[in-house]
Amino acid sequence: MTQSKSSLTAIGAAVALTAALLAAPMVSQAAANDRVRVIVAYKSDASLAVRAIVAKLGGQTLVDLSEADAVAVSLPRSALAALKAAKGIDFVEDDVLRHVDRIKTQRTTRTTAVAGTQVTPYGITQVQADQISGTPLWTPKVCIVDSGIDGSHEDLAGNTLAGKNITTSGTWDTDEGAHGTHVAGTVAALNNSVGVIGVTGNKQLSLYISKVFDASGSASASTVAKGILACGRAKANVISMSLGSASNSILEQRVLDRLAAKGVLLVAAAGNTGLNEDHYPAGLASVMSVAANDAAEQWATFSTFNADVEISAPGVAVLSTVPLGSQTGATTTVGASAYPVNAMDGSPRISATGPLADFGLGDTPAAGSMTGKVCLISRGTISFSDKVLNCQTSGGIGAVIYNNAAGELFGTLGGVATTIPSVGALQSDGALMLGQVGTSTTVAVFGTPDLYAEFNGTSMATPHVSAVAALVWSYYPACTAEQIRSTLKLSAKDIGDVGRDDKTGAGIVQAKAAFDRIATLGCGL
Repeated sequence: MTQSKSSLTAIGAAVALTAALLAAPMVSQAAANDRVRVIVAYKSDASLAVRAIVAKLGGQTLVDLSEADAVAVSLPRSALAALKAAKGIDFVEDDVLRHVDRIKTQRTTRTTAVAGTQVTPYGITQVQADQISGTPLWTPKVCIVDSGIDGSHEDLAGNTLAGKNITTSGTWDTDEGAHGTHVAGTVAALNNSVGVIGVTGNKQLSLYISKVFDASGSASASTVAKGILACGRAKANVISMSLGSASNSILEQRVLDRLAAKGVLLVAAAGNTGLNEDHYPAGLASVMSVAANDAAEQWATFSTFNADVEISAPGVAVLSTVPLGSQTGATTTVGASAYPVNAMDGSPRISATGPLADFGLGDTPAAGSMTGKVCLISRGTISFSDKVLNCQTSGGIGAVIYNNAAGELFGTLGGVATTIPSVGALQSDGALMLGQVGTSTTVAVFGTPDLYAEFNGTSMATPHVSAVAALVWSYYPACTAEQIRSTLKLSAKDIGDVGRDDKTGAGIVQAKAAFDRIATLGCGL
């Protein structure tokens, strides 16, 4: 078998480059202790040589992105300069984190499905998904880049499903974080007499699930990019990304731009900071950025706003599907009095009973001072996790943190591991409990049997837009992704400031208006 001249030249260059790079000095063991995670993009003919120098510099391959001429690696910080200076390198960038764009700002409303009963979430009517009927001309494929899906869920199992798991958690059709299943329900929960109905409840599209998040709800940009590449290989028409963070990734941008150039419609969450700031990948020109609004068609105050926002959709108290046992409930009983509480995000699912004790702000641990007791703690000064850890260190067996302002307390331990149940309570109830110090108290955090729940976030808005895009597109196969994107904006329901604004873009996505516009004016006009 003969090889082309260009092939032989490339091989020769790679061999020469490898030899030169292997002559680089070894990194000391001491320097290797300070490691960084980076994405290394290389020239198309330098894969072998670059991987060789990464190994020589003490690097470890974490995510193989050969399809995009890149690799994510961990290596000593002191080796970065040598790596960046090596021939064949395109760029080296931090492998930044991406997070699911869901927030929890109110008590979760849960619905247990009953045979013969089906709820239509307000978002379905608000985006006019219930007003389109008839027979689609083709079946678009929507790829959901998220935490997987509960493929056995009663409201999802009848869909056409396939997927890829990029994580080490479960399989693509399991969901340890619940987020992906909730997103999928908004897209395609079945019109089947139970639970809820999605935008495309009559199976007008197929779903491809690219699982990039485990239960933590965070993943590296390289992992997300690999998940996006899987969508491309599956020939997805729409890629829905309810995720992001403040930092751009050049590699992720490269992958998305290439898919957009191939005619894929890219949709992502605008973010949940409530501030005027950048958020990626929604901030990329190739991606449609989605803001959130509520049932009253008002901008959601948590929704990130900027010049990138193109459109809005329901993102407050959105009812959708969740895996069985994924939701967490909590109770607190002091003597004969039961108080409404919310489990701290990250609290272990256990219960504890002991006398209630005033632990103040929880900022001063004292060994043995809370032994066998339930700590009653005021919000303020330090983090929730530190308060719980201080209670635990002092011998406490449970923690009740009450608010220092009106409203419910939804706290998170921020990924800090604790061993005692912890909950958040109302400020007024905290005042009442202070009068019951010494009374036997039970704090319990537990999983619930719910199959449906309300979530908040631009994460919840994004699948409304992705699904409406696919639904409208299913009737007009001649339209391009960019034409569908344009039509959605031109037919949106203006809210907020007159005309386009940074908070809601063109307004709320409207399925019937977009459908009618194409029927009357044509694609993208």
